[in-house]
Amino acid sequence: MERKLVMGNEAIALGAIRAGVRMVAGYPGTPSTEILETVAKHNDGSIHVEWSTNEKAAMEVGAGAAYAGARTLVTMKQVGLNVASDPLMSLAYVGVKGGMVIVSADDPGPISSQTEQDTRHFAQFSKLPVFDPSSPDEAYLMIADAFEYSEKYQTPVLFRPTTRVCHACVSIELLPKLDVPEPEGFIKDTMRWVIFPRLSYQNHIKIEARNVELSEVFSSYPKNIIRKGSGRKGVVSGGVSYAYTSEVIPEEIPFLKISTPHPFPERLAKEFIEDLDEVLVLEELDPVIEKELLQIVGKYHLNVKICGKLTHDTRNAGENSVESIRADLNHFLGQDEVGECQTTDTEENAVPKLPIRPPVLCAGCPHRASFYAVKKAMRGKKAVFSGDIGCYTLGNAKPLDMVDTCLCMGADVTIAQGLHIIEPDAVNFAFIGDSTFFASGITGVVNAVYNQTDIILVVLDNSTTAMTGHQPHPGTGVTMMGEVAAKISIENILRGIGLEWIETVNPLELDQAVDAVKRASKEKGVRAIIFKSPCIAVSRPGKLYEVKQDACTKCRVCINQLGCPAITVNAGRVVIEPSLCYGCGLCSQVCPSSAIGEVESNE
Repeated sequence: MERKLVMGNEAIALGAIRAGVRMVAGYPGTPSTEILETVAKHNDGSIHVEWSTNEKAAMEVGAGAAYAGARTLVTMKQVGLNVASDPLMSLAYVGVKGGMVIVSADDPGPISSQTEQDTRHFAQFSKLPVFDPSSPDEAYLMIADAFEYSEKYQTPVLFRPTTRVCHACVSIELLPKLDVPEPEGFIKDTMRWVIFPRLSYQNHIKIEARNVELSEVFSSYPKNIIRKGSGRKGVVSGGVSYAYTSEVIPEEIPFLKISTPHPFPERLAKEFIEDLDEVLVLEELDPVIEKELLQIVGKYHLNVKICGKLTHDTRNAGENSVESIRADLNHFLGQDEVGECQTTDTEENAVPKLPIRPPVLCAGCPHRASFYAVKKAMRGKKAVFSGDIGCYTLGNAKPLDMVDTCLCMGADVTIAQGLHIIEPDAVNFAFIGDSTFFASGITGVVNAVYNQTDIILVVLDNSTTAMTGHQPHPGTGVTMMGEVAAKISIENILRGIGLEWIETVNPLELDQAVDAVKRASKEKGVRAIIFKSPCIAVSRPGKLYEVKQDACTKCRVCINQLGCPAITVNAGRVVIEPSLCYGCGLCSQVCPSSAIGEVESNE
């Protein structure tokens, strides 16, 4: 068999291909993005792959494919599941025919998310099974199990890798493809596919019975494992925390691995804890396993103490690590050291900690110019700047300081509306990216026009989904299948909604951009400025710029107002680092002494 070094997300994708997936839909979001991209890369033409407009659309497209009997994969990050929760809750009652696996990648930390929410709660809330892989190689095999259980029980199944599983790299053995029948096609049956209150009631009864059965089935699932030991103290873990724990737990300690947190494998867990006095639960993020064990203790009147997040024996936020779990085990077992790592580092030769580098907008990023134009135009005026999710959230950092609010995707428009209603004397700006506009911004603009709210919509159109890796979107003119598609015009959408004042301008032409903002601020109603300039990752650099030292007054306006990482101070001189400069020219337009210009050619 061939072995391949893969990232966790690649392993999930290859596992889905092996399992016969026929349709993959999703919306990009770290840490899940590479799953869909890997399927597209290895697609032999038999799989439809799409970046959907948002997670809700992806869920519904996936549901349709599963209704027709195809194995379907839907991918997103944990906050994306919030967007998809409307169809998900109803889909849990309707069910599916083809296997449907919904990957919701959680982000403990959080490393790149607004929240640390736990998808296992969504499994309990929606009454759906959830699989919780502990490593990339396990995820490769486990996703085939998820498809199998989904088809057998005709239900969507959640799959919950976390960031360290998604982004870890391991060598896996690529197995032959499974023998999966061709999709049967959609069979009309209004008593099955059309959800009515009476049908929902009947299906709810079936779901509850199914989950009792699954609890028993999962008690024999091979990836839910008891490791026998000695003594009266045991440990229970799941997900990547199981992998960490496995590295440091003493061999004599009884150890239970939970790979299916819902429906919970009750019989297996009861068998494990009933002969123990004390159990430590090690899990990320919420006390999901811990609460399940507490219910078993109460239900069967067991004399077992359950320790974990609820008892403050482990942290209730953030990531676990080998080090944190070792400390938790030390405390629980009353030992000085458990599984101490051997190291030859001394204080003299230890590697120093790297300095913290806060995220910043890239050198040459057009968003910097857009924010600066609005800031300059509104100087001295009362204005509020509502932001959104994307690279441009970094506009909140000094010296720009141009993002006053950030809630969730698409909320910039509606937050600005609420602010204006209460404080109508302020000029309210709503900043939104082009991809986010298509994903969840249009509804808010419709709401603003319908309710005649006085706001300025600023669309930061950089022709890509930059934050998650430059995926296409409806405005780029290309699909994930590699097909050329008609570019959907943001301006035409806005005009169709009812906006009358719309202006498109290149933010790197500073004077014109500032003038457009000033004129927009004097208008009423919903008006829009589209700052259109491509991301540096999808465009070619221009001519490099340099500081003419004989003209530079060392005022540092370029540094203090723009915060471009390419402009630095070296030996008391303001300089532009050639390896970082992208030739946007914004600094030359800001410099009050005209000391910045294009690098003169040696030719």
